[in-house]
Amino acid sequence: MFNILTIDLEDYFQVHAFSNVVRFEDWGNHESRIEHNTCRILEILNGLPQSPVLSPQGLDSAPCSPPKATFFILGWLAERYPHLIRKIKKEGHEIACHGHAHQLIYNQSKDEFREDIKRAKAILEDVSGDEVIGYRAPSYSITNKSQWAFEVLMEEGFKYDSSIFPIHHDFYGFPQAPRFPFRISLNGNNNYEFQILNFELKAAGHSTLDTPHSLLEFPLSTVRFGGVNFPISGGGYFRLFPYFLIEKGLRRINEEEEQPFIFYIHPWEIDPDQPRINSISRKSRFRHYVNLHKTESKFKNLLSDFRFSAISNVLNGIPQHGITPAIIK
Repeated sequence: MFNILTIDLEDYFQVHAFSNVVRFEDWGNHESRIEHNTCRILEILNGLPQSPVLSPQGLDSAPCSPPKATFFILGWLAERYPHLIRKIKKEGHEIACHGHAHQLIYNQSKDEFREDIKRAKAILEDVSGDEVIGYRAPSYSITNKSQWAFEVLMEEGFKYDSSIFPIHHDFYGFPQAPRFPFRISLNGNNNYEFQILNFELKAAGHSTLDTPHSLLEFPLSTVRFGGVNFPISGGGYFRLFPYFLIEKGLRRINEEEEQPFIFYIHPWEIDPDQPRINSISRKSRFRHYVNLHKTESKFKNLLSDFRFSAISNVLNGIPQHGITPAIIK
């Protein structure tokens, strides 16, 4: 089974946990580590073998490989590092949108949100030369109180979203949402309906993409114990928990529930030498800096133990292509 690998492209000082001490207007005053860390992520991914591309004419006739991973990128970064975005694309990855200024959706008005995603989408499409159809909200901030964002995403031409984290959290979470990929439809009463999709049956092919007033959702993966969803699929959870627990939980999703999992990582998470931000809360300090020195080795273990692909491959009905497991040194 192929799982989905996603990278949230944002610099260490742009995270929401630091937003009360690092203003958006001051981002340019901080040392950037995005190029170095992203290139390291790309090096790790380039060290993996990739499945051959199948075509009716045979392997040799296939022009290129499908994307390996999906990169959700801030428009602010794409505007300043267009060469980095082109490098990501050139090395075989999907370009998707992470908004422009990394603002929580439920703190914005509808018009502010629309302007933010329109600006980011336009920048990314201009830099990459491709249509951008995927979106992920900063800090997974599509929650029960910001469901109105789905309609705006539909109206602005996005085909899928990966913003829902079906857990309880102090500043994000949508615990009542389905745990596995589903379609979001807007019915005639201005209510949203969720329909779980069976990707093994390729229910998310082109006909699903073309369904009007709908959006495909790829929620971040959780394991369920005692009726409660527990986060396991990336970020601080990946850094905090021992790898053997992470692997056990992810294999349970694949083997017992027979579903793909969706994993995420930020480039700053493999950078233990990043500058420290002062005057932040003890909780934020722990969440951001815990086990940074262990992330790269755990990430390599993950890539060795599981197979991965990009979201766009699933939409095109070709999840059989992507990154295959390997022993990484």
